[in-house]
Amino acid sequence: MNVENQFIDRKSLRTVTGRTANWKALARDCVCFANAKGGSILIGIEDGVSEPPEDQVIPRDLPGKIQKRIGELTVNVTVATEIKTASNGAGFIELRVLRAHSAASTTDGQYFIRISDDCKPLVGDDIQRLLEERSAQPWETLTTLRVPREQVDPGKLEAFAQNIRSSERVKSSVREKSDFELLDHYLLASGEWLTNLGVLCIGRFSDRARLGSAPVIQFIKYDERGKKVNKLVWDDHSLSPIELVEAVWMGVPDFREYYELPDGLFRQHLPLYDGIVVRELLVNALVHRPYTQRGDIFLNLYPDRLEIINPGLLPIGVTPRNILHTTVRRNEHLARIFHDLKLMEREGSGFDKIYEVLLSQGRPIPELREGPDRVEVTIRRRVLKPEVIDFITKADKTFQLTQRERITLGLLAQHEALTARELADCLDLGYMDALTSWMGRLQKLGLIQQIGRTRAKRYFIEPTFLRRMDFSGQTTLKRIESHRLRALVVEDLKRYPGSAIGEIHSRIGTEINRRRIKRTIDGLVKNEDIYYKGEKRGRRYWVSE
Repeated sequence: MNVENQFIDRKSLRTVTGRTANWKALARDCVCFANAKGGSILIGIEDGVSEPPEDQVIPRDLPGKIQKRIGELTVNVTVATEIKTASNGAGFIELRVLRAHSAASTTDGQYFIRISDDCKPLVGDDIQRLLEERSAQPWETLTTLRVPREQVDPGKLEAFAQNIRSSERVKSSVREKSDFELLDHYLLASGEWLTNLGVLCIGRFSDRARLGSAPVIQFIKYDERGKKVNKLVWDDHSLSPIELVEAVWMGVPDFREYYELPDGLFRQHLPLYDGIVVRELLVNALVHRPYTQRGDIFLNLYPDRLEIINPGLLPIGVTPRNILHTTVRRNEHLARIFHDLKLMEREGSGFDKIYEVLLSQGRPIPELREGPDRVEVTIRRRVLKPEVIDFITKADKTFQLTQRERITLGLLAQHEALTARELADCLDLGYMDALTSWMGRLQKLGLIQQIGRTRAKRYFIEPTFLRRMDFSGQTTLKRIESHRLRALVVEDLKRYPGSAIGEIHSRIGTEINRRRIKRTIDGLVKNEDIYYKGEKRGRRYWVSE
């Protein structure tokens, strides 16, 4: 039986039977699910128990009674009830709550929303935001401008259709649709008109400008004294949100600058701002912004940090404290397009990926702040501990860590020690018991150590552990980078001039594919780094003077 989470809740049968029946509490929970993403309430299963009592029998008239009573106590809530049988033969009721298309409430005017496995009340401005975000028809599907569906940008429609058909995330039945059938499938058109989403993604630039809230992006670079030294603006509405991600990434040369970090005899290149992180933040800004509100997206680049500022507040139910664990889509249909085009990962994994990449590079986690009318995300440029990079890489290659394990290991690698409470705070977990799923196998694999118990419990990685840990897996050069392989070949020929390719291969690593060795040597010859004498099997190599 499923555990309680954002989509599943459990209630005792006493909630709907006898003198202990609490219909108002059940109605409140239904409102919570309806204002979130819908879900199921399993009635007849006690908290902390996975199965209903073995002898439990559900009266046949009870599901209908529940459905009727919920309808009397709620507004804009749609439910369905069904008697089900558990694996132990006992009965229980599954109360399915559908996601409300408009704001749901109790009949006495109270609003609630489901966040993780808890039901939270909404008050003040949150109620107004809920009413705006849950209008009877979402902004994406409105035909505000009355633009005929034939009045699309031909180039954008062709590119959109081609990219959809080449995406492995799309079903074959969708790939077979014609271009204009794809418009209906992705709600880019409704009847004879383009929807707001259609104008935004495949419309002409003049129509996109008329929307009023089409995204505008400004990149501003500041020097050490806080003065502007460069500014780039994407404000002519010639690009759709789909195209803006790549345009901004390629248009800002600062994003492709690198650090050079010492790595033994070699130099390791580390981007100042990783492409995965920047693209993910751009996608978040474009997909999750409120398109009913105007305002530019700002990318402010300082010598030590990058700030992304997005107009509007976080979606209802999402806060800077729970963003790692809460999934809410403000613009569902735009998010679906971005997902199918492989511009974003599955729902709710965006910030997890940002955490993972930053921590694997020895950098601090992102800083998220919510202002009165905007959301700010700050990414720090500085690498706190360069040795973390090699440590996480080795650990992942050896043990194939999960994403959560990599995030937790990265946090602990940046600190000398963290208490269970401190680690839970870093991961924005509401309670320490939730640490179990984030710790995964780290202790079992010996990657982290623990001292103390209960509140004094501390997790740590010894400082010397980062530099000298011997992994149980066999060392291999199969994944060696090309520049390192070239350096190895040159170093080998300096020590053993006049060697044949087979001799070079046997000395630097037989696990490397011989064809790759041959391609590397041919490249060095072409660049005149080395030269050869003889032909075919008699060919031998020397380092050029």
